[in-house]
Formats: sequence, structure tokens, C-alpha cells
Amino acid sequence: MLHVEDLQVKLEDREILKHIDLEIPSGETHVLFGPNGSGKTSLLMTLMGYPQYRVTGGKIVFKGEDITHMPINERAQLGIGMSYQRPPTINGVKTRQMVQICAGKEIDSDSLAAKVNLSDFLERDINAGFSGGEIKRSELLQLIAQDPDLLLFDEPESGVDLENISLIGNTISQLLQRDFKLNTHKSRRQVHEERSKMGLIITHTGFILDYVTADKGQVLYKGELTCTSNPGEIFRCISEVGYEECVRCAF
Repeated sequence: MLHVEDLQVKLEDREILKHIDLEIPSGETHVLFGPNGSGKTSLLMTLMGYPQYRVTGGKIVFKGEDITHMPINERAQLGIGMSYQRPPTINGVKTRQMVQICAGKEIDSDSLAAKVNLSDFLERDINAGFSGGEIKRSELLQLIAQDPDLLLFDEPESGVDLENISLIGNTISQLLQRDFKLNTHKSRRQVHEERSKMGLIITHTGFILDYVTADKGQVLYKGELTCTSNPGEIFRCISEVGYEECVRCAF
């Protein structure tokens, strides 16, 4: 459902993504590794449609529709959602209001907030005075309300203490329907609770892999996707020999 072909991106006058080919089928979750400055966040921001990330070549296709130059709001309406590493504080807008905006309809915000232990924060301005873990839970609450088909996570374990990591990891797993079955056979008979959500997760620490089973791992290095393999194997390689040696072995 997500197809990225020969994607090239510039930020101002600097090329930050080079000839990216990426495909995430319906129901799959991929993990993206890479050192700081390799272009991981830039890739997610480009997929989300931020205009400062200028596409100079290639295309992005989602649900069969070319979204390469589609604005952010239309991508969100089409079913793309993102959890940011460092989302801003928004004074004057209550968390409850943002949840309703993300849902696009009247919903029971209190019930949703209870799922991420954020009930006491609904009447507070968005992220105002929130801890790292509370900000991440607020991001997840908004994604629960939006219920997108493609979920992008930028280092969801960053700045999160041990008290919150389990809740955050398990919530992400639920959002991505990792407990559902993946139907790989086309037939009239539908599998009960068939998985359809897609995910792309950036991680540095690998902690999220303790809670979310991913189908594929990839390394982004100096703006290029350099290898694809089992997420656990990639993380072990990086931990043992570092990114440069891991990428060299891929070739």
C-alpha cells in the first residue's frame, strides 16, 4: 500500500535522501535504523508531506494514489499519521480538543485517554509541562483517535523512562494490529481480525523491538537505504560492529 520509487529529496540546497526505494505492503511493519544525520527523520517528514523537504525526483504512491506533491492535511485524511520525536507545545489548545480534531468526529475522549493513562491531561494545553513519557503518550492518543492506515514513528522510545516504555511499546503494537493475523491469500473467506495497518518505526536503542514484532529492518546511511534484513539481526550487527561496518558487510 506504500510504494516509494527512486525518491530524491533536498532540504534547502542540500541533498538529504538519494534514490530511496521502499515498499511496505498492507499489514507489515518495518523498522528503520541509522546514525544521527543519516536522513531517517527526513524520510518520515517527506512521507508526511512537509513542504521544506523538497522532492526533486521519484515518487510516493499510497493506496494506489500518487501523493508525491500532496499537502499534509490531504495525506492525513487519506490515512497517514505520525508520532514525532519532539512535538511542540501548543498553548491555548487543549489536549481534548486535539483528540477530537484528530478523530474528525465526536468521540469519547475520556475512554481513549484511559488507554494510555492520560485522562488527567485532557484539559491541559498540548504538551505544556509534559514529561518525555507523557508527550509520547499524548502522541499515541492522537494516533488512536485518528486511526490511520500508515503509522510513522520517530524514535518512540526516545526520552521515555522505564515506567512508560512498556505502555508505549504495547500501545504501538496494538495500533499496528500486531496481534492480528496477516492474510496472505486472496479468497472470499476473510480471516478473523485481519491485519491491515502499516508501520515505519525509527529506532536508535532498539528497545521498541521488545514490544513490537517487525517484519523487516532497513538501514539508512548517508541518505541511502543500504540493506534489508531481519530487524533483530540488523540491530545485533549494529551493536557489535557499528553502522559503517554493518553497511560495508551488506555490500
